Amino acid sequence: MKLLYFSWVRERIGRDEEDVALPDGVTSVGALLGWLASRGPDYAAVLENRSAIRVAVNQDYADDAHPVSSTDEIALFPPVTGG
Repeated sequence: MKLLYFSWVRERIGRDEEDVALPDGVTSVGALLGWLASRGPDYAAVLENRSAIRVAVNQDYADDAHPVSSTDEIALFPPVTGG
């Protein structure tokens, strides 16, 4: 699966995208975020306040229950503000 990171998420993780193998047992957005948080302190810091992160699966907003598969493109980004 392809993971895309935007804005301060990208800055804190230190990359704008990566390809990862879908871990065993990860079948939803919530499980994926939990797995990502276990990958190291930068990921854990980004995902510490999950309400500050939005997720899109294949360019559609998704909640924690949304299923994920190995062919998905998952984007993580902060909420967008207007102004």
